[in-house]
Amino acid sequence: MSTSSRYPFTAIVGQDDLRLALLLNAVSPAVGGVLVRGEKGTAKSTAVRALAALLPPVRTVEGCRFSCDPAAPDPGCPDGPHPADGPGGERAARMVELPVGASEDRLVGALDIERALAEGVKAFEPGLLADAHRGILYVDEVNLLHDHLIDLLLDAAAMGASYVEREGVSVRHAARFLLVGTMNPEEGELRPQLLDRFGLTVEVAASREPDQRVEVVRRRLAFEDDPAAFAGRWSGEEAGLRERVAAARALLPRVRLGDGALRRIAAVCAAFEVDGMRGDLVMARTATALAAWAGRTEVGVEDVRQAALLALPHRRRRNPFDAPGLDEEKLDEVLRDAAADDPEDEPPTPPEGQAPEEPGGGDDDGPGPDGGGGGQPDPGDGAGDGSGGLPPQRTEESGAPAPEDAPEALTGAEPGESGGGTPRPASAEQRAVAAGEPFRTKVLSVPGLGAGAAGRRSRARAEHGRTTGATRPEGALTRLHLTATVRAAAPHQRARGRSGRGLVVRRDDLRQATREGREGNLVLFVVDASGSMAARRRMGAVKGAVLSLLLDAYQRRDKVGLVTFRGREAEVALPPTSSVDAAAARLQELPTGGRTPLAAGLLKAHDVLRVERLRDATRRPLLVVVTDGRATGGPEPVALAARAARLHAAEATASVVVDCETGPVRLGLAGELARELRGTAVTLDELRAEALTGLVKDVTDHHRARRAA
Repeated sequence: MSTSSRYPFTAIVGQDDLRLALLLNAVSPAVGGVLVRGEKGTAKSTAVRALAALLPPVRTVEGCRFSCDPAAPDPGCPDGPHPADGPGGERAARMVELPVGASEDRLVGALDIERALAEGVKAFEPGLLADAHRGILYVDEVNLLHDHLIDLLLDAAAMGASYVEREGVSVRHAARFLLVGTMNPEEGELRPQLLDRFGLTVEVAASREPDQRVEVVRRRLAFEDDPAAFAGRWSGEEAGLRERVAAARALLPRVRLGDGALRRIAAVCAAFEVDGMRGDLVMARTATALAAWAGRTEVGVEDVRQAALLALPHRRRRNPFDAPGLDEEKLDEVLRDAAADDPEDEPPTPPEGQAPEEPGGGDDDGPGPDGGGGGQPDPGDGAGDGSGGLPPQRTEESGAPAPEDAPEALTGAEPGESGGGTPRPASAEQRAVAAGEPFRTKVLSVPGLGAGAAGRRSRARAEHGRTTGATRPEGALTRLHLTATVRAAAPHQRARGRSGRGLVVRRDDLRQATREGREGNLVLFVVDASGSMAARRRMGAVKGAVLSLLLDAYQRRDKVGLVTFRGREAEVALPPTSSVDAAAARLQELPTGGRTPLAAGLLKAHDVLRVERLRDATRRPLLVVVTDGRATGGPEPVALAARAARLHAAEATASVVVDCETGPVRLGLAGELARELRGTAVTLDELRAEALTGLVKDVTDHHRARRAA
């Protein structure tokens, strides 16, 4: 991308934390990169792409594909060895983008196994990590990247090198880059251990100030009308910011991080219960970079405070339902307490007349050089309609229920429950009930062998896992099965004229290892929210159980969806998504009351699964129906529910019915539903991990018997 076609960094309106975090990493790449979280259309991609123009140019060894520095070439470079202070050239720092659908070979590079075995040659084609060396590696929608690619990416970022291993043949090359990931939390979260590997995190959102929004649109339209002219009008500010980055880099080695600052950092991390020591290290590096950015040679209290706000929020999450963030009042209190115990004097303030500048190089709230605007979201970020891609929430119905709904909507106790049940107003019944305490569940898996997205739930053919066999490769060889390859080549050695100790291997001899691992599934919850479930204690337990299953789905990298039914209809409370915390939020808000349209819930689930099979045919579904099995409302509700269940059974959808019936008298309707679904029924008590040992085996045995029949 040419400089004239890139939106200027200094023209971005607002987003101060985002710009500051990016600039601090430009000053000190050791900070560890930035994770940018926020809604679509908030200039995330625009800011990252604009940052590359602010980085100093890179001197490289002539002809080296791995961008070695002529002054200090990598001794292990695959294109080396290079002589010190050899001939070199200069190029602009690169900004390399990693696509979500990239393969492992595209990321780390590909090794030619055939030549390695037959000729003993390490023929290596560099990947994106080599291209990004000494530049920026940008991953848009990093939360949608496969876990094993994220692990490889973060390992390379932490070690400053990339290792490619293929059956004992290895290649290593330097890979030091500024890592930036952007994500929309509505599309799913990163695992906590991956979040921790990013140095800083920033939450971004569109401004709610009309004047600032007008300025954003004005600048973006001016840029689209004439990119070169717009960039030219901001060239002075860009040059000034580029010089400031270079000056801060030069000052960084002279910045002193005193014992007082270190004690404050340790006190803050301890007070916020930050796991491990990575948070302390990142805070120390960030505070040092902040001081250099402000032109000071000593880290001050405000540097530590700002470093905490950037480095700690994402390290405090304990489960996917915790919102990232930091209590600033508590932070200030911890810093005050640490200062009271600090014998050192306060760090010096900036020299007289020198004040820390804004990271954007000017007042972004006012008009720019052209009188018009910046901060425009990249078109690829999507339009910010404020909906977040989720359906609007239904409002609770007011007034009394319809006459046909009255029997269930007016009582909190159902037939068969002890205590008799005292009638309560319908409005009280329809209020959302708080979820019970979540618990650890046993895994519910889909029988058979799938081939879906990498995950941790059901058995599947996978890129990573235990080797189960070998096959001829289709396309490039990525996982060599050495034994099978030798076995295929051995009978032909005399005919091929083998005379030495080496094995004569040809392309037809190569065998690809087939591996079995785990996949993520689509777990579709169908939750009964009718009056028969509305006893507050029971509905709280039901929500707690579903919340527990959602937490399990998060840990196993599933997509989840939520269908609810009550009154006269069913609705898709949450379309299938990777955002488990969005499903948890919908569950917490779920009201109850009215009749039990079980058939409508099953039919709605059938429609959802039909559409998802078209969108993602490889991701197998698991239907989890949470109900007491009752069906009321309309003509022949029980027969209609049975017919709807048989639709799922005809498509061999793996199903589990969580039986929520309680009380001394039980009708066993949930078990009947499970038989119609050809699935398995389990009670709320049996759902707990300590009581669920045989459930997965029962589900598998049931489906095997069904296939045999």
